[in-house]
Amino acid sequence: MSCSRQYVGRRRALAAGTGLVTGAFLPLAGASRTAAAAPARESPLAAAPAYTNPVIWQDFADIDVIRVGATYYASASTMHYSPGAPVLRSYDLVNWEIAGHSVPTLDFGAKYDLNGGRGYVRGIWASSLAYRPSNRTFYWLGQIDFARTYVYTATAAEGPWSRLTTISTPYYDAGLLVDSDDTLYVAYGNTTISVAQLSRDGRSQVRTQQVFTTPSSVGTLEGARFYKINGQYYIFLTRPVNGQYILKSSSGPFGPYTMRQVLLDLRGPIPGGGVPHQGGLVQTQNGAWYYLAFVDAYPGGRMPALAPVTWTPDGWPVVQLVNGAWGTSYPSPAVPTPPRQVTPMIGVDTFDGTTLKPRWEWNHNPDNTKWSVGSGLTLRTATVTNDLYWARNTLTHRIQGPASTATVDLDISAMRDGDRAGLALLRDSSAWIGVKRDGGATRVVMVDGLTMDSNWNTTGTGTEVASAPVSGGRIRLRASADIRPGAPRPGTFSYSTGGTAFTRLGPAFSMGNDWRFFMGYRFALFNHATQALGGAVRVTQFELSTP
Repeated sequence: MSCSRQYVGRRRALAAGTGLVTGAFLPLAGASRTAAAAPARESPLAAAPAYTNPVIWQDFADIDVIRVGATYYASASTMHYSPGAPVLRSYDLVNWEIAGHSVPTLDFGAKYDLNGGRGYVRGIWASSLAYRPSNRTFYWLGQIDFARTYVYTATAAEGPWSRLTTISTPYYDAGLLVDSDDTLYVAYGNTTISVAQLSRDGRSQVRTQQVFTTPSSVGTLEGARFYKINGQYYIFLTRPVNGQYILKSSSGPFGPYTMRQVLLDLRGPIPGGGVPHQGGLVQTQNGAWYYLAFVDAYPGGRMPALAPVTWTPDGWPVVQLVNGAWGTSYPSPAVPTPPRQVTPMIGVDTFDGTTLKPRWEWNHNPDNTKWSVGSGLTLRTATVTNDLYWARNTLTHRIQGPASTATVDLDISAMRDGDRAGLALLRDSSAWIGVKRDGGATRVVMVDGLTMDSNWNTTGTGTEVASAPVSGGRIRLRASADIRPGAPRPGTFSYSTGGTAFTRLGPAFSMGNDWRFFMGYRFALFNHATQALGGAVRVTQFELSTP
């Protein structure tokens, strides 16, 4: 499938509509995605405290969600960021933490190293996460570059993860099912939906068969999730960007399947955002069912939202609405008391220990000889370039919505002439605040006009729009981002040399809300050379805070 077709398949437009539900949701099996149908249990929900949507106001798209015992896990898309495919963990479906990543490095070609090529808007697309009780193993499965499928496994969600196999068939937007007899099946495709059976060890394909062709009246269906509930097989599919459909088979995983609409143009829970769609279904320990979808909410990205579902007597699930819309608030799932609090996705990081915390992802694979942690993060220059989009070892962090601020404490004493280091708002249109060292002089600058075209080639390397001289070896940099969807939003930059009082630098930067880069804006720490390698900076603290 070509990239151009891929974009059309993913989105037609980013728009929120009015609430309309015609069908519903299937019951999802906890860990193995197989389960007996359970009646809807609404009484525990009615007595529970409320949660608000989005349950995560950070960019986690193409969610796949499972339950293993009393713990919920979810996986998401990361495109060109490394490590890829974050594994989220929760004990109540509402409060989530990042446990690790299923794909430790994007070793799919030199372009993912920013070595002779670039992997922007490639890499980790909609993939699948599953758990196999027979060997107590987690499986991650996804296709790369429309060429082949990769399978990774781990015995713990936080890792370590390792590659199990490569399969020559590219399973586009795949959903992995561990059947009740322990057979592995994959549902996949765009418009034409197929099912593959894998070998017992999961290393190869046994057979594949087309099982459904989307009617022209519906258009595109993709984003498959595969379930078995009460002996019935279900393939849960999204219509980008405004609908969700479900297929059901009573005759086995290869069909035939009948289709029902789940939702179309349903008003979402984020003002200015899109229709909740694509994601997965999960059953709680007490038999209640929930749908974890995402909402297009650019410039910040795609935000997970949670809604309860019930079933019709003949086995079709239905989203529970609030005033004809996906609710901004519902009673919290009735689950046992969590064993501990999850790790917040915001707060202070001093880069202690020997590894980066899982909240961080590099722009493409890093040069691991050029960075280190322990009493701060040291970034040694890894690339000689005047183009941030080509600079290796740019470290990114998701922005917390609806608005948040990143503050960085930076030791710049080891910078060299020609070096550029700072804090960016990174996407296909970017801006940054940082330090330029030239001719022995040091300035703090604000730069905007970093741009890419629709093929993700650089069209602008940036223009310095404000600056001020600085002295000494330390500086604090700050970027504030408003990521409420519906319109371009402002990002602002400031700095401090004294530690507490910050000075605004430069005009507000307009963060665009176009969807085609897919990933939302991120905060990004960078240090690259324009003359010669050898310089370094040390980030002693990073703080992400909300108003």
